Amino acid sequence: MNITLSAEEGLIRKTREYAARHGTSMNNMIREYMKQMTGSRSRDEAATEFAKLAREKAGASQGQRFDREAAHSRGRS
Repeated sequence: MNITLSAEEGLIRKTREYAARHGTSMNNMIREYMKQMTGSRSRDEAATEFAKLAREKAGASQGQRFDREAAHSRGRS
C-alpha cells in the first residue's frame, strides 16, 4: 500500500541526507518507525537494531571509571 506524506521541503531534504549517511532511505526509515510504534517488529529485528545502535552510538565516557560508592553518594551531603 502506498501513502502520501506532506512535510516541509527542508525537513524532507535533511531526512534524506540523514538516511543516506546511515545507508538507508527515507522510505525505509518511516517504515521502520511505523513498525516500532505499532509493535510489529520481531525480537530478532529489535535485537539487530539495538546492536547496530550500540555500535554506532557508543558512550563517550572518555575512559572515566565509575564505582558503586561514588554512584550512590551523588546528591548526599
